[in-house]
Amino acid sequence: MVIIIGAGLSGLLTAYRLQKQGIPYTVLEARSRIGGRIHTLYNEEQAPVEMGATWFGDYHTEVVSLLEELNISRFKQHMDATVFYEPVGSNGAQQIEIPSQAASYRIAGGTSALIDAIYNKLDSTNILLNQSVKSVQYINNKVLVLSKDTFEADAVVLALPPKLWVSQITFTPPLPSQLSLLALQTHTWMEDSIKVAITYPTPFWEAGQKPSTLFSNIGPVTEFYNHENVEKSKFALCGFINASYKKLSDKERKKLVINQLVNVFGTSAQEYTAYHECVWSKESHTHVVSESPLFPHQNNGNPLFRESLWDDNLFISSSESAKNFPGYMDGAISSANETADKIIERLSS
Repeated sequence: MVIIIGAGLSGLLTAYRLQKQGIPYTVLEARSRIGGRIHTLYNEEQAPVEMGATWFGDYHTEVVSLLEELNISRFKQHMDATVFYEPVGSNGAQQIEIPSQAASYRIAGGTSALIDAIYNKLDSTNILLNQSVKSVQYINNKVLVLSKDTFEADAVVLALPPKLWVSQITFTPPLPSQLSLLALQTHTWMEDSIKVAITYPTPFWEAGQKPSTLFSNIGPVTEFYNHENVEKSKFALCGFINASYKKLSDKERKKLVINQLVNVFGTSAQEYTAYHECVWSKESHTHVVSESPLFPHQNNGNPLFRESLWDDNLFISSSESAKNFPGYMDGAISSANETADKIIERLSS
């Protein structure tokens, strides 16, 4: 039996790889939903909007390969050649031309379509939600995982950000001090992001022959993009706002965002059908306060995270632990594949 802690992309894919080899598993997820930092919001009347992981490129070969394996389509992110830009001290948004960009893609049906496709191949009775793991103990060549219940395993996979497992789980025997210190100083992908998406009944920017892309140095929105669905029948704008705005209330942030968009795009920007945001620093299953500030992707990909522990009974698998593209979906996939291979080899020997 393998216990996988975390039902994000890395955890679910690890489970799928093990299942294909006939290895029993149980996934424990602290949230009431699967997906982790992949979180698409759905409404039949509106475009699917992303509160988490969204974009990838052709160079993210692990993502492309997995989508092909699962027969999931992708489509190009619309990018305007002319964009709105608000420099510091600006009296208004300027329209400027930008150089041609390498194609960026989104997953047809939303990024959660990838999560759902993996989940639908698993035995759902092996995916347990609302299971916050409190301790992991290695005793007599067995690993005990304590959550709402106690689970015994031949191996355990930590499929969640390093800063979470080092801060929220007690390990017996203790993990190496060097690894624990490294984990505390490892930036968690998305942890300081504020994602915002606004749905609209029509693509009003097209009617006004305006760009749908915005870059701003004055905020609160720092970057916003066309977020129409793959069929181009439902419409939205989606992007990020400055992380410092997390100190404001939801209503205060919303008012400032809409005001900014009206100033940039015109009054049509206030004729939205829905406003959504996710302040990831308020997500206790993603964010842990650091003792000192961490820069983006700090210590992501450190080779210590790819070493097994407790006589090959404890493994680390997350986006942050990947050798290539750590801190991205591609890294989460490669980490899962590598970890699953190690476990399969270990349990087969």
